[in-house]
Amino acid sequence: MTGSREKVLQAAAEMIAEDMGTNLSVRAVAARAGVSTGSLRFHFPTQRELREAVLRRIYGRLVSDDPILDRSVPPRDRLVSCLRQVLAPAGVGAEARRTWTRAYEAFLVPEPTEQVRDAYLAYEREGLRRMEYWLTVLADEGALPRGDHTRAVHFLRTVLNGLSLERAMPADDQILKTETETLFTAVDAVLGPATT
Repeated sequence: MTGSREKVLQAAAEMIAEDMGTNLSVRAVAARAGVSTGSLRFHFPTQRELREAVLRRIYGRLVSDDPILDRSVPPRDRLVSCLRQVLAPAGVGAEARRTWTRAYEAFLVPEPTEQVRDAYLAYEREGLRRMEYWLTVLADEGALPRGDHTRAVHFLRTVLNGLSLERAMPADDQILKTETETLFTAVDAVLGPATT
């Protein structure tokens, strides 16, 4: 039998899948999960904690940390593999257009209310956290200096945003080849030539 925490996470993930900008209100999630609001609050005292737990789970299923941990592969290739995983769920062509349309409708069309901002920033934080982890692993191995990787993470996020949008645009058959070249260029900018 599934515990109440698991039921809440499942219900919230389903709600996010239906609407990226969903509020994840305590009552709506509890009702969908078939648990009391008190039970939900026990596991997730705030909406932010609930949203971030759900997004960690979703990202964990979509984007594995395994490539970054495989030391038999050069750091440059590992980081590109991780970044490629971030792009993969968006798809290419019509699938990418649907993904971007959903994001547009969830975050750009509505007024930037606190709810919309919080929903978007939760996605943003989880993506940045994941990339920070990858860079920390590589820094621990000596592939780049230890320290604050905020600028590098934001740079990589910007590259990924551009590439995911490019996937939604009408493109030729070379899109994945040029995407790979762009990813390697971005990773080289972050890691430097010593890791190639």
